[in-house]
Amino acid sequence: MSVTDIADHLAPGVVVRTVFDYGDQALMLQCDSTADVLAWTQALRSAVLPGVIDVVPASRTVLVKLSEPRFQGVTRQRLRRLVVNPDPFPMDRSREALPDHVIDVVYDGPDLADVARHTGLTTAQVINAHTATQWRVGFGGFAPGFAYLIGGDPRLQVPRKSEPRTSVPAGSVALAGEFSAIYPRQSPGGWQIIGHTDAVLWDLDRPDPALLTQGMWVQFRAA
Repeated sequence: MSVTDIADHLAPGVVVRTVFDYGDQALMLQCDSTADVLAWTQALRSAVLPGVIDVVPASRTVLVKLSEPRFQGVTRQRLRRLVVNPDPFPMDRSREALPDHVIDVVYDGPDLADVARHTGLTTAQVINAHTATQWRVGFGGFAPGFAYLIGGDPRLQVPRKSEPRTSVPAGSVALAGEFSAIYPRQSPGGWQIIGHTDAVLWDLDRPDPALLTQGMWVQFRAA
């Protein structure tokens, strides 16, 4: 496995600790934050890099899929020369800027009181903290339409449940770690559920089935 440290070659504020060979037809970039993942994903998708067929972001990594093994070495070299501008962190979002989506939420989740106890806030303060800040879609995963939202009030960082539920209803609005998310369909899950929404997160009849895609801004509103 080849491991390359390219941090010295990056624009200020954008950090990639290492780049790994991921098999012989991909590279894996390791980042310090989801904000840096956003910056690298945007830069890679905008750049014209021969042999790159897909860019797949996650919480702290970006997978660069290649069409053939021969592109692995040359792509690693091109990453050193790629200009990556820091992505504005969601907490710097102007209050006057309109979100891409406003999602109405009924804050009646079974874990709302537990979240309040864990954070030291009242339930009203939890709701206010969740709705006062615009969230950013960092990446998708877990299930079609499931978007990991970043940039919320840091007071809302709570652990996952010690015992996951076997069934979480579609539309459940939840918290876990630094993220918030909406369950697009009924499924097992271990996040802390604080409410529910009627928003449809995944619809194959739409031109883009996913309501929330990477980079979008989301504002929750108490219904």
